[in-house]
Amino acid sequence: MERLALEARGVSKRYGHREALCRVDLLAQPGRLHGLLGPNGAGKTTLMRILLGLVRRDGGSVSLLGRGLDSTGEPIPAGVAGFVDTPAFYPYLSGRDNLLLLARLDDAKRAGRGDRVGALLEQVGLAAHADVAVAGYSAGMRQRLGLAAALMRSPQLLFLDEPTSSLDPVGARDVRALARRLAADGTAVVLSSHDMGEVEELCSMLTVIDHGRVVFSGTVEELRQRAPAAAHALHTSDDGAALTVASRRRGIVVAARDEGGLEVSAGLEALDGYIVALGCAGIAVRALNRRARSLESLFLDLTERAETGDARVPASSSAADGLQGSAVLT
Repeated sequence: MERLALEARGVSKRYGHREALCRVDLLAQPGRLHGLLGPNGAGKTTLMRILLGLVRRDGGSVSLLGRGLDSTGEPIPAGVAGFVDTPAFYPYLSGRDNLLLLARLDDAKRAGRGDRVGALLEQVGLAAHADVAVAGYSAGMRQRLGLAAALMRSPQLLFLDEPTSSLDPVGARDVRALARRLAADGTAVVLSSHDMGEVEELCSMLTVIDHGRVVFSGTVEELRQRAPAAAHALHTSDDGAALTVASRRRGIVVAARDEGGLEVSAGLEALDGYIVALGCAGIAVRALNRRARSLESLFLDLTERAETGDARVPASSSAADGLQGSAVLT
């Protein structure tokens, strides 16, 4: 079996009486993009800070690229990089000088990293602003600089916390393309994002946490399979009458869609009966298409079930939010 790039098991953290994380597992494989989802305050940023050695965990174990992480202050293994929250830099230094300083602080013996600074600034779209003081950078430019700082380590395991949050559409597209290239080259990328569409587009594995606990871990397709009744888009010759027919039937929920037509949620047996009932009522079915439920709606299902105390979905392999501080590891 291929060695895991990241193996975190039973990670727990308390702040006073508040339990930020409770026995969270996260297993990341090389060459995979892993999405971390959760509402604000769920614990995912706390988890990332623990995995980067910035916060001391209260329980559990962490292994990065096969090496155990025992405590804060311990050097992170070469090949591990990332940033949490908004990357922080010296505002009075230029983007180039910040990267050069970080390279020297990280490993003075590997001065060759300084030669890569120009290429990395070009790669993240900051070449024209390389010698401008970071104080004059926009939030999006700081985000790009944080990505360049992380890439200086030639990471085999990369943590990205909301990497496209401050970027324009073109910049966000470029970052997503870069994340795909890194994964294709064998890097394990752990991506925390509030953009559900972005996670659904990029990630093959994901973990959803809420209130510091994993409520789902697996593939996107596995999450879809756990969803409630499938939704269908329905167009009829008389949608108003079709709604009336639906109101008299059990096991089916029908609602008007903003873009026209109806949305039908039902099991196959109930759906079949409804379609037959429409025909008997003289209502023609002009189109019926199964709609894949968006990751956002599935995410809301999970967190709302957790909020109301319903049974949690068994977890197995990705991971966790809780917005605090800012840091960049290079």
